[in-house]
Amino acid sequence: MITDAVNIPLFPLHSVLYPGGPLPLRIFEARYLDMLGMCLKSATPFGVLLIRSGSETGPATTWEIGTLARIVDWYQGSDGVLGVTAIGEQRFRLVSSWQRVDGLNVGEIDLLEQDPGVPLPDEYRSLARILAGVLDDLGKLYEGLERHYDDAGWVAYRFAEILPIAAAEKQACLEIDDPLARLELVCSVLDAGRGTVEQGPG
Repeated sequence: MITDAVNIPLFPLHSVLYPGGPLPLRIFEARYLDMLGMCLKSATPFGVLLIRSGSETGPATTWEIGTLARIVDWYQGSDGVLGVTAIGEQRFRLVSSWQRVDGLNVGEIDLLEQDPGVPLPDEYRSLARILAGVLDDLGKLYEGLERHYDDAGWVAYRFAEILPIAAAEKQACLEIDDPLARLELVCSVLDAGRGTVEQGPG
């Protein structure tokens, strides 16, 4: 278990991982196959960061706030590609990063405080009911996910990861420390979406 500022392998992606959320990956690059093998053997997480510019397979710069990911399932495909499912754990702040000779990105991180347990306010109960129906329809990826519909932060994270919003907005949700403020941001996005649908094409 990571308890202090440490060095961890990094996986820059064009997606945001939230605490408690699933991350499906298909791995074919040698550097990441080695990384995942190391994480499986040592039962340690790797860090996921949203790419600010660049690519997943080449040079990239990232945002500073990311999420630890722990592998919970994997399979070897017939095409030789490794399929992995990871779950988001604690958020972290990237202090510094560098690239090893094998191409793997490594970073020194500081862990951020875990969300305080904040009960879902009564006015947001309808959101929890909507979310329950949506997650039930999303199939295998969410089947084994622990569900906390009475937790404001958890509900906000789940909406943020499934809503079709820009990556920068998803990152903004990750960086908010207050679960209720995060929930309010998600609600504003939902309200804006409903307004767009109601207005229709101009």
